Amino acid sequence: MQTLERFRDPELSKRLLDRVRRLAARAAALLGRKPLFMEVCGTHTGAFSRSGLRSLLQEEVILRSGPGCPVCVTAPEEMDTLLSLCRHRAVAVAAFGDMLRVPGSYTTLEEERARGAAVQIVTSPLEAVALAEKKPGTEVVFFGTGFEPTAPVTALALIEARRRALKNFSVFSVHKVMPPALRRILAGSELALDGLLLPGHVSTVTGPGVFDFIHREYGLPAVVSGFEPLDLLGSLHCLLEMLISGKYRVCNNYARLVKQQGNPRARAMLEQVFNLSTTAWRGFGPIANSGLKPRRPYAAYDAERRFNLKTAPASTVSGCRCGDLLRGLIEPPSCPFFGGACTPLHPAGPCMVSPEGACAVYYRFERRCG
Repeated sequence: MQTLERFRDPELSKRLLDRVRRLAARAAALLGRKPLFMEVCGTHTGAFSRSGLRSLLQEEVILRSGPGCPVCVTAPEEMDTLLSLCRHRAVAVAAFGDMLRVPGSYTTLEEERARGAAVQIVTSPLEAVALAEKKPGTEVVFFGTGFEPTAPVTALALIEARRRALKNFSVFSVHKVMPPALRRILAGSELALDGLLLPGHVSTVTGPGVFDFIHREYGLPAVVSGFEPLDLLGSLHCLLEMLISGKYRVCNNYARLVKQQGNPRARAMLEQVFNLSTTAWRGFGPIANSGLKPRRPYAAYDAERRFNLKTAPASTVSGCRCGDLLRGLIEPPSCPFFGGACTPLHPAGPCMVSPEGACAVYYRFERRCG
């Protein structure tokens, strides 16, 4: 806690905020408009709003959320496929709690559980392994969601299930990796970004080098950032300095946790257990080499193979703009449902479900009274 307090120092934050504002004015003079940056990670979205930095900097920079909330980017067809398993009486679905209210085409895990489906909330995939061992007559399917930081624990669960020779455990993996989604954004023409704040959690596993394509191929500055006020301000300072100088690279502003090599053991576990695959992202559609599916000899624990699951086109709530939000095209108040037909108690889309979802963040911290 004492270490984190150093990154929340109000006097240092005020001085750095003033420097960021001055640099932003210089960058705006060069560009002829406010600089536009994407905070890729949903935790960054929450940190900017919770600290008040988003409102303090609204006259100097434009900050847009990206596809960094794992709950939000889970595609509706993936939800529908998983929900179809709830109809099997001998199947228990184990999932993280924040997935229970994510809407499929017609229902949610929460609603299916209320109807009697066996839906178990777990905090780790290893709990699902233990559940399968405890209930040998029940097929336990773990709903594997999240990016590079959570996927290694799912890999560990598959390794452990194989070691225990469990016959009733499998994983429905919708795990995703971040770089291909950022390539999709940068290769498109929908959004003219001036730089990216890269996800600190992802980078602890991958290392910052996986994002070098951002400056090498797309000529943009990028910064791996932590989540405290001084982290965020320092990262914006670095982005603006690079933008002004025209000398771009991936800057690691989270060196206390992010190492150049990332986490070799976690990366080795991912390579041992998973293959890259094409997978769907909400708001993007299918993206090649962006998903993680069990490889041999772990394919026997792949729920898609075991239950011969087939994906089909899904429907979403007409008018919900979660997809546009995840691509950075809008801010939450631009969605006609925001704060009215869509609230945390009654979400129309997943961006209002997860605490990392931009709509949930804006609803809590950015709404103005009067």
